[in-house]
Amino acid sequence: MNSYERFCFNLIGRGLKERRGDFINLRRDLVGARMNTPFEAYLATAYVSSIAVGLVAAVLIGLLTYFLRVPEMITYRGAVPEFIYALNDYKLIIGTIIITILSLLIFGGIVYLIFLLYPGIQAGERRRNIDATLPYAINYVTAMSSAGITPDEVFRLLGQSKIYGESAVEARYVARETDFFGKDLLEALRMVSQATPSERMREFLQGAVASISSGSNLTEYFRTKAHQYTLENNQQQKMFLETLGLIAESYVTAMVAGMLFLIILQSVMTILSGDSNPLFLYVIIYLIVPFGSMMFVILISSMTPEV
Repeated sequence: MNSYERFCFNLIGRGLKERRGDFINLRRDLVGARMNTPFEAYLATAYVSSIAVGLVAAVLIGLLTYFLRVPEMITYRGAVPEFIYALNDYKLIIGTIIITILSLLIFGGIVYLIFLLYPGIQAGERRRNIDATLPYAINYVTAMSSAGITPDEVFRLLGQSKIYGESAVEARYVARETDFFGKDLLEALRMVSQATPSERMREFLQGAVASISSGSNLTEYFRTKAHQYTLENNQQQKMFLETLGLIAESYVTAMVAGMLFLIILQSVMTILSGDSNPLFLYVIIYLIVPFGSMMFVILISSMTPEV
């Protein structure tokens, strides 16, 4: 924990232990993301940060609303109850209070939502990295095991490697459980398999536990899993390339040919109508085209596997 998280925990964190059952997914994501902040401290930080940001935003927006007299700019034309007319003289004060409260709820809620979603996003990033590097990490483990190195030393060496990404981090946690907490290898593998966000890593570690417990050939198990995951990676790469080709065709059709057709059509209609302010043409050029292209970039980035 850093000093700010420690301050938040000391402020309200000690009373949040009974809420552990209400945030099962958050606790799982915190462990899967390997965030070193305890659940109570993280939740206390989320509460304090959302309240602080909400209050600051509410004060700033409330002051701007009052000094710019924004509520007095709003005019409603229609039938309203009689008591609304009686409150018309206080429209500035009432409107400022309403906008201030809404600002507090909106900005505070956004910050709180970000705190709840961030561990899941981090866990998802780690899962993709583990799935991408696991076949190569298992090949390394297979080579070490074939050389006669003991299983606990194999995982310790994998954890010390810097080229296998988050797969090495998971192996490092296995070594930590055995070296610092005195657990045997089987118990360490079970604990890490329960905490890892990757289904592949969980399956691999649980299979290693079963292989060690049954006295099977662990090296052969490593070799089999390495071959299996390599084939799965090749299939995923092939599916990704096919999907990427489909997205490219969609982009050319929608954002190139489609937008070009709309621009030409709108330009002709503007010339024929003599309109000096073609609003829809501006919307196409300055909004639809850049934001549409940005959405395609985000889509491809979210689909691209780790390498």
